[in-house]
Amino acid sequence: MRIVLLGPPGAGKGTQAKRLAESLGVAHISTGDILRQNVKEGSALGKEAKDFMERGLLVPDELMSKMLLDRFSRQDIQKGFILDGYPRNFAQALTLEGIFKQKNIDIDMVVYLDSSDSVIIQRLSGRLVCSGCGANFHVTNMPPKNKGVCDKCGAGLFQRSDDKEETIRKRLEVYKKEVSNLIKYYQEKNKLYRLAADGDAQEVLNEIIALTKKLHDSSKV
Repeated sequence: MRIVLLGPPGAGKGTQAKRLAESLGVAHISTGDILRQNVKEGSALGKEAKDFMERGLLVPDELMSKMLLDRFSRQDIQKGFILDGYPRNFAQALTLEGIFKQKNIDIDMVVYLDSSDSVIIQRLSGRLVCSGCGANFHVTNMPPKNKGVCDKCGAGLFQRSDDKEETIRKRLEVYKKEVSNLIKYYQEKNKLYRLAADGDAQEVLNEIIALTKKLHDSSKV
């Protein structure tokens, strides 16, 4: 299965993408992971990205698309993939379409995780991020075993400056304006499936898996 996972910040895309990839036995492709890996490895693209990051600037879409093109050239995507964190808007969707055409990739479905503002604010305002490996935790929903310390690498945890409630509300306003054309784009391609994502993470995962199975079975008919 080749799946693009979309949704507002805090809808659980990262968590669901990792679990879904493990369940289906396919690659998990995260733009955040790709960026961190390139910077860590000191690749040419990573060095270019680091320059923007050190100046407090967003990594340009053109540079991110080059990293994605490189990622989709690797062998581990042959069995399928879950793409998480991209595209975020219509322009990025067109960029991604160009990458897929170059690599002769046809996605099976785009899953949009619908989540209410109140749930998103609760999730993000309590989110903790590892300063070492980038793993996510939550003060109440998914606390670390030891307070302030990452379970995976032992580095310290911190709250992102954009995870304050006022900032979250502004992010959601911007997101809603940008995502409308993105949703329409995939609806017109008959690729979009919307799922309620306010509930328990395992229940949401079960629904996504059921959806993939239904699509897979229907393709055999």
